[in-house]
Order: sequence, then structure tokens, then C-alpha cells
Amino acid sequence: MYEMNVSINGNKRSVESPLTLAALVDSLGMKPDRVAVERNREIVPRDQWLATQLADGDQLEIVHFVGGGAPSLQQTCLRG
Repeated sequence: MYEMNVSINGNKRSVESPLTLAALVDSLGMKPDRVAVERNREIVPRDQWLATQLADGDQLEIVHFVGGGAPSLQQTCLRG
């Protein structure tokens, strides 16, 4: 094993290699069904995460979907 550098959402990070995309998402504590990942400007389908080995210098963008939303119109009107 050796360390490699990757960029996650613009932040440099050292990680141990070899490392799959699935293992990285898990190590970040994210739920895979609520995450989308782009590697080097290409979206990686979730069913390919286990087979996707990260490489030194990879640039990753990880989007984590969060539930919630705007208050209902009725709640907004009652406060106003």
C-alpha cells in the first residue's frame, strides 16, 4: 500500500491505495443511495463503483442529496 493524492470537491486529500470509489464513499460516511460521483469530469454509475479503482491525481466531485425542502405556502402565509 502507498498513499496517493486525490481532489474531493476541490480539496486535496491523501488516501491509501489501492482504493475503490465504493470504499472511498463508505470511508466518508456517506450513504451510497444518496450520492452522485463525478471522476475526472465523468459521472460514474453507482453499479461501477466497486470496480472503479482510484488513481493518484483523480479529481472527484461528490454530491450528497439531503432531504427537506421549503416550508409550505400555508406556513409561510401564517408567519407573514
